[in-house]
This record gives sequence, structure tokens and C-alpha cells, in this order.
Amino acid sequence: MMAGRQALAGQELSAAPLAETDVGDLVRAIRNKPPPPPVDPNNPHPRMFVVAPVIGAKPDTGLLFGAAGNIATYRGSPTTTHISTSVLSATVSQHGQVLTAVRLTTFTKDDGWLIVGDNRFQWTSQDTFGLGTSSQGDDAVNIHYDHFRVFETAYKRLAPGLFAGGGILSSTRQNIRPDDGQEATWESSPFWTYSTAHGLPLDSSTSGGFSLAARNDTRDSQIDARTGRYASVTYETFFKGFFGGDSSWQEIDVDARTYRNVSKDGRQRLAFWAMGDFVVAGIPPYYDLPATGMDTFGRSGRGYQEGRFRGEQLVYGEVEYRRTLMENGLLGMVAFLNATTVSSRDRDEHLFESVAIGGGAGLRLLLNKRSRTNLCADLGFGKNGSVGFYLAVQEAF
Repeated sequence: MMAGRQALAGQELSAAPLAETDVGDLVRAIRNKPPPPPVDPNNPHPRMFVVAPVIGAKPDTGLLFGAAGNIATYRGSPTTTHISTSVLSATVSQHGQVLTAVRLTTFTKDDGWLIVGDNRFQWTSQDTFGLGTSSQGDDAVNIHYDHFRVFETAYKRLAPGLFAGGGILSSTRQNIRPDDGQEATWESSPFWTYSTAHGLPLDSSTSGGFSLAARNDTRDSQIDARTGRYASVTYETFFKGFFGGDSSWQEIDVDARTYRNVSKDGRQRLAFWAMGDFVVAGIPPYYDLPATGMDTFGRSGRGYQEGRFRGEQLVYGEVEYRRTLMENGLLGMVAFLNATTVSSRDRDEHLFESVAIGGGAGLRLLLNKRSRTNLCADLGFGKNGSVGFYLAVQEAF
């Protein structure tokens, strides 16, 4: 336990000088209000809660309105326990979509257990594109569906920063149908073509199964990492008939991230993200194929809409430059560059034959200095004129 204590303590101290003023301090100063009371010694680690409006525009939703909240807390001493975070969001879009989600990363006392959840309840629509990175998008058909997803994973701590465990996976899309006015192109849509070729249903899409996972996490924060590394490997197996699953298939997901200070005062940093999703056996439903924007927080492939590039294998990389603009830490900025490559067996397209580049920049407003929760506003661009504006209460990675 002493090794874990030393590691966490060092992480806390390394980040402390960068956060002196947040939005709450600014509001109190404007209103000429006194500072908040000192920390209660009987409750030194209370829940830290922030809520922010979501006003944005993405290629798959149009204008987007709603709210997102972040709840952060320590379930043990910060010297031996990582911060836990829950992100809750509810939005409505210009296209009539209703999107709600509850995503959590919970560390129990002394990091004994880690619970990770990705739960989505959506009445939504999405353009369906042909498979592979070289797909041009001119065959896209907008399809409506009701999406309900519950992915829950429990990890046991094996060593400081090292966890292993497993989970239960259920994802279903019901009432699948073309958008009004697109009925004539329904039978030529990529979803119809793929599903028909592989004997899958056309009015629904369901997968159910289990996962086995291992992860090593030495980041100083789950919310806004400034130092440390993260690496995970997840094996997912789905069964026909389990939770109503349409087919049996298997997938391996790998994820690696690292963070580096590039200035002595710690106000300039680089963050690196590499990810791979590989179907290794069976035929997944169309919507469960690896695709851009399908990670837990939907932040991969900024500059492209969710599901723009889809196929049996996906490799993704991103680098982000992060800078604190004000000495008190209130305002910051980022600039990012990403690349995606996707394969397709049906089109005989292999990884790296074609690559989709995206990039952009954004601003950061510190909502809560104790939890290091930012309001993140990003503008991203992709090829063929793709553009999107993204608003969130947690860093992309």
C-alpha cells in the first residue's frame, strides 16, 4: 500500500499550483461575496458538483441544447484513492433527437475496486455510411432508432495502478427506420446492404455479452490528466440470443494515453491517445462495428460525426496541445490533430490504405478547481468540409 500512497501523493502535489481561481471564485468576486468557508475537518473530501449548459452543433445532430453535470468525490483518502467521477448529460437537438447518458468511473476506498459504466438512453438518428475510411458519404441515408445501452465493468486492484476484471454488456437499437423522405433510398442504404448480406434484422439491432479487461492507470486525474499514463486491453464476446443478441462475435479493444509537461511551470502540456478496435471473430450488427465517436465519451474523431467511418478494424491516434492561458488557471486552450483508419472486408479495404485526418482547437473554462473540471468548447474540422462544435464538461481524453 505504501507504493500506491507515494504515487498518488506525488500526483496531487504536482497539479496543485495550476488551479487557483474557478468560475465560482469569479462569480463571488463580481458579486462582492466572501470566499467559501474553509474545508470542514469532519468532511475534508465532499462531493464536488458542477453543471453547465450544452449549446453546440455537430454534423450528426445539428444544433444541440441541454445540460451536462459532473460529480466528483474521493471515496477514501486522496493519498491512497483516485478521484471518482460521474458525468450526466441530457440534450435535445435540432433534428428532434433526445440524448441522455450516465457515465461513471468510481474508485472505492484505497482503490480496492474500480467500477466503470457507460449507459446511454437515446431517441435519435444517425447518417449511415459505407464501410472503410475511403467511403465518400454520397450513399449516406439518415436512419432513426431508439438506443439503449448498459455497459458495466468491475475491476479489482492487483497492484498500485493495476486493475483487472470483467463486465456485462447490453446494447439494443429498436424501431429502426429511414428518415421521412428517404424511404426510396432505404433499400440501398449501407445499413440495409450490410444487414441483408449477413442475415441480420432490418428493424432492430441487438448485442449482448461479457467482457474481460485489464488496465494500468497512473494518471493524476480521470477528469483532466496532466501527468501519468493509461493503458487498457478489453476482450468482448457477444452471443446470439443473449439479451436478444442478433449474432455471435468477438472484439478486442486497446487504448493507450500519456501526458507530458513541456514547460517548467507545467502550464503547457502534450497529451497523446492511441486506440484500436478489432473484430476478431463473427459478424457484428452494423451499428456495433468499430466506428469514430463510439468511445465512452464520444470524443474520438472530433471534426467528424459519430459513425462517419466504420468497419471491422479501426486504428485511431490523436495528439493534443494544452495550455493554461491565465496564471490563476481560470482559462485555457487546446489544439488537436487526429487520424483514423478503418478496414472493410466487404469492400476489401485494409487498414492504412486510406486515412481520415481531423483537427481543430478549443477553449477551457475552469468550473471547479478542486475536481479540475473544465467547460470544454472545441471546434473541429475534417475532410470534405466536415465541421463540428463540441461542448462538454470533461476533457476528450
